[in-house]
Amino acid sequence: MVTLEAVAKEAGVSLATASRVLNGSTRQVGALTRTRVESAAAKLRYRVDSTAQTLARGMSNVVGLIVQDLTDPYFAAIADGVMRAADLHDMVVTIGTTRRDPEREIAHVASLTAQRTRVVLIAGSRDADDVMLRRFRAELDVYRATGGQVAIIGEPAFGVDTVSPLNHEGAYQLARALAGRGHQRFAVLAGPVLMLTAVERTAGFLDGLSDLGFPAPVLLHSRLDRNGGHDSALELLDMNTDVTCVFAVTDAMAVGALAAFRERGVQVPRDLSLAGFEDIPPLRDVVPALTTVRLPLARMGALALELALSHEDVPRVEPVPGEVVLRESVSDLTGASSDLV
Repeated sequence: MVTLEAVAKEAGVSLATASRVLNGSTRQVGALTRTRVESAAAKLRYRVDSTAQTLARGMSNVVGLIVQDLTDPYFAAIADGVMRAADLHDMVVTIGTTRRDPEREIAHVASLTAQRTRVVLIAGSRDADDVMLRRFRAELDVYRATGGQVAIIGEPAFGVDTVSPLNHEGAYQLARALAGRGHQRFAVLAGPVLMLTAVERTAGFLDGLSDLGFPAPVLLHSRLDRNGGHDSALELLDMNTDVTCVFAVTDAMAVGALAAFRERGVQVPRDLSLAGFEDIPPLRDVVPALTTVRLPLARMGALALELALSHEDVPRVEPVPGEVVLRESVSDLTGASSDLV
């Protein structure tokens, strides 16, 4: 292996100067000297020691991304956006999953603090549990005290830079769009009772129906994943309601619901219409094409990293609106023809 000493000798500088150039020290080095050192390193094919870089900078070049479930396409799309943005800054991304366990989320932040990770990004919702929310914020404060930067993709509740999808507004507009197709009797696969994102989307949908003077929908609570949607859909069918349209608060739940309907011989949208939220990439292969609220998931991940790297004293909240996309999974009961996306 080529040593730093060899590079210093080739460039005709001291070992300390070579280290400042190649290990990312904040101490200034003249332009000509820097060029000589970098040219010597390239000539000798010297590889930077990441441990030495961390010691010189005080922080690593690592982005720690914490998600709830990497098998969920929602988080996979966000992670892709983070990694693409990190490449532009020559940074490395490590990913930890919480499995929707708040204790694991806090433990991940503590571990990244100990590793002197430069940036921590956290994607996903959490329960409305005051004790756990206070513990989570306290752990973030410990990390930030070391000089690290934080950005969250989710609810703006922790005094840090936040990319905040407009869940309530998106679900509100979806309710009105479905009503425009002639539907008046709805069911909502609402996810966990305390999960903040699920609560926001459910509330937005209910507010949309209420403002139209429609009756309250049937609410069913379950896990916020494919299996949760599947189980809730079966429960709905067993209730024998007069519902004509089902809203699942995530696309993953909607995909599970679609599978359940097929198992029972219920055809979408002939017998029952279905809509989701997020527009995850795998929807391109779902038949019939799923009506949903589109969020720019990869862009949200990239934006979170940019916020963290351009840190300012006052936390910023970047709202991200959703776009209602009507597709074949929702029938038109008005008899009017319309273009489907």
